Amino acid sequence: QVQLVESGGGLVQPGGSLNLSCAASGSIGNFYFMGWFRQPPGKQREFVASINLGGSTIYADSVKGRFTISRDNAKNTGYLQMNNLKPEDTGVYICSVRRALIGRNDAWGQGTQVTISS
Repeated sequence: QVQLVESGGGLVQPGGSLNLSCAASGSIGNFYFMGWFRQPPGKQREFVASINLGGSTIYADSVKGRFTISRDNAKNTGYLQMNNLKPEDTGVYICSVRRALIGRNDAWGQGTQVTISS
């Protein structure tokens, strides 16, 4: 099974930016969807954004206009550019991929911590 490793998290002030990366051990071109989820402290995991092989994107309402998801299949890496960060964006950000149009996700990363605080 493909392995996913996130990086780029950290501690930033409100209004700041972070660029997260998701490096895959295998070809992400084999997966139709690549997406990002996050889990705020003490809360359930929630959907953030996804991108398919055609470049179509979906964003949670809470991040629209601030986050941009992308993927570079040649580098087997996905990205999440996060701008104008807010305290409520704090959480563990997790990368995931899914091969099929419908079904369970095939792999999840370990997550990278993002903390937005003054």
